[in-house]
Order: sequence, then structure tokens, then C-alpha cells
Amino acid sequence: MSDMKELTRLMKDLEDQLVVCMRCGMCQSVCPLYEQTGREADVARGKLALLDGLMQEMFQDPEGVYERLNKCLLCGSCAANCPSGVSVLEIFMKARAILTGYMGLPPAKKLVLRGMLAHPQLFDKMGEWGAKFQKVFTKPVNDVVGTSCARIISPLLGDRHFKNLADTPFHKMVPSMKTRPGKSGVRAAFYVGCLLDKIFPHIAQATVDVLTHHGVGIFLPENQACCGIPAASSGDMKTFKNLLNHNLDRFNPGEFDYLVTACATCTSTIREVWPVMAEAAGGGGDGFLHKVERVAEKTMDINAFMVNIVGLAPPAADTGADAGEPPVVITYHDPCHLKKALGVSAEPRAMIRANPRYQLKEMASSDWCCGMGGSFNLQYYGISSKIGRQKRDNIVATGCSSIATGCPACMLQISDALSQAGDRITVRHPIEIYAERLKAP
Repeated sequence: MSDMKELTRLMKDLEDQLVVCMRCGMCQSVCPLYEQTGREADVARGKLALLDGLMQEMFQDPEGVYERLNKCLLCGSCAANCPSGVSVLEIFMKARAILTGYMGLPPAKKLVLRGMLAHPQLFDKMGEWGAKFQKVFTKPVNDVVGTSCARIISPLLGDRHFKNLADTPFHKMVPSMKTRPGKSGVRAAFYVGCLLDKIFPHIAQATVDVLTHHGVGIFLPENQACCGIPAASSGDMKTFKNLLNHNLDRFNPGEFDYLVTACATCTSTIREVWPVMAEAAGGGGDGFLHKVERVAEKTMDINAFMVNIVGLAPPAADTGADAGEPPVVITYHDPCHLKKALGVSAEPRAMIRANPRYQLKEMASSDWCCGMGGSFNLQYYGISSKIGRQKRDNIVATGCSSIATGCPACMLQISDALSQAGDRITVRHPIEIYAERLKAP
């Protein structure tokens, strides 16, 4: 792209989607960012008006536009509650791609996305090195939440309380699998995802255990790559397409009946973002797009897959109450990428309720965004942590001793908020709770 007119021409490709917005302001009432800042520029309506102005060549500041577009959690609250059905997230990601193509990536993002994330084997190796040396630079702060903090001032980590990298990533524990379907009669491909692989391998193992118990054939190809959402949300179409091709080479849709993940963000990305952004990235032909669509159509969240396709194990005796032990009070946080993007909400709760050792107690505003938003947390940690503290307050108000959620990124954000407050509440995944139920005597 050589000049602003070329940028404007490309932006006009989004015009049909932009004109649907009635500027009604409904997005204000559900936007977690707007609740914190009260700025019209931070709500979807303000950003859409900005893009509309850009298309009319009213703006000569693409850097400013890019900054405002990136100040967004991409939680989908606006799209889920829009009476006009505006595809807000699709518009924002395509606009970011166009602006990034015009201006180029910032040096820091270019280093992370193209220097590391775009090379899966290098990314894995750097994670393994980080796990070996992390204790030199970090120290534990909350043994129940399982968090650490930096030993010295760090511009990247700041005051965060974070989960350390696992000593052994899942791809080292289980490099690959290919088992035949058993009593379920179906084979599921298992897409692990970066966070489960490198921080929560026990959740990935619980997923394998549950699938195996229910006689689901598992197709787990080796050398999986990131789903590409960091690249897509940053407008880096080159890295996104490289990662997409890498994963498509490993997940041939003819090899499995379903593709399951235990990560809400990965599920939403593969099912919804891959088809939209693959077309926006261009190239590959109809065969490429057809393959993307076939994989996307087969993709399911693990909770939805277990409840709606496989079926949960019949209720067992109450091993907690019968033994004289009170049930563990647990609450549940709805990840934005599950409930708002995919409509998955009842299924994780069914997974939790299947274990009689737990008593599910709903928190207020369980589907309000936790404030993570991926790279938003890195760029705007002050705002992100304020939203996280609201979530923490709602969790604590239930009197629970455990909080479950179906998104590893939400688990990181919630762990930070709980740990910062000194709370002693464990953070779990519904698949872990259900896996415990299957192992109970």
C-alpha cells in the first residue's frame, strides 16, 4: 500500500458491514472497557465511526486509528448484544490487518510474532528453556492459586502474579497419538493450544484421560502450532497464514470426526476466525478455503463435545457427602469466547455437576469479561487488572474455595486477580473436575 488513498480503497471493502451500525449505543452498556474509561472512543460505536470516517478520507492519522482499534478486549460483548447484528470483531480484525499492511508491525510485535510464534519448533524450544531458568527470575507468592512474581523489576511482567511454565510441556509428555474409536464410535482430533501445552499440561492430560475413558479415538498430531489468534488480532496476516497452513498440514479433516480443544480461545479462533481471516489473507485457492471450512465445521469445545456428542457417565454415589465430607463449593466464569461467540454455557456446568464432590454456586455476572484480552493485558495492564478485580470480587462473594472456567487465558487473569488479593482459591478447568469424577472409587 503506497498511500492513504490505497488504504481508503481497501477499507471500503468493509463498508457494507459498517453501514449496518445504527449508532444506537447498546454496546456501551455491555463494554467492559467503556465501563472503566467512560470514553466513546473506547466503545465499539466510537471505533466504527472512526473507521467510517477513515473510509471517507476524513482522517490522516493511521497510527492514531491503529492505536484506538487495538485498545479493545475483542471479548465480543458488543457483537453478542448488537440489535443490528454488526460483525464487530470481524470488522476490527480486518481493519487491523489493513492498517498493519499499510504501516508494518511495531518492532516488538514483529519480534514476537514473526521471530518466534511463526516458528513452532523454535517457540517450543524457547518455552523449554524458559521453564528451566524461570526460578532464577521468579518467586512463589501464593501456594493455593499457584502463582509467582518477578524477583526483580521487569518491564514485561511488572507487578503481575503469574503461573509459571510447566516443568515438562505436554508435547514432551505425549508427542502424538492415534487410537481407534471405541464404544463412542467417533474419533476426535485434539488441538492442544499454546497455554495448555506450556502452562497447563495437566488439563491436556485430563482431556486425553476423559476421551480415552469414553472410548473416543484420539488423533493427536505432533508439532502443532499456535492457532494464530495473536497474529490475526495484531493484523499480521503473514504469520497468521503461515500458522494456519502449518496446522492444516497436520489436521487433515478426513482423519477425524470432530476436532476438540480445551481452550475457549482456540475453539473460537478455529471455528470462526480461521474461515473469515483465511479469505482476508488471500491466496490458497478454493481448495484451501474449503479445507479451512471443513476443519472449522468439525471444531468443538471439549465440554460441548462431551455433553452433546459423547454423553457423560451416569451419576455415581456421592463420595464426598457419604464420607462425611462437605462438598467443595465451586463457581464458574463464562469465557467470552465460549458463551458469547459459541453459545456454550450450560455444558461446562454439566461437567462440574457430574462430580458430586462439588457444589456449583453461581457468581454475579458470570459472563462479564475477566479483562484478559490476550495482548490487551500486556498493553493496558492497568485497565485489565481493574476489570479482573471486579471478577475477583464476584468470585469471592460466593464463598467458594474453587473457581472453574473453560479458557486457559481467563485462568491466568483470574489467578492474577485472586493472588494479588491474597485469596486462597484454586483455579480449575471443568474437564479436570469431570476427570476427577471418573477416577473416584
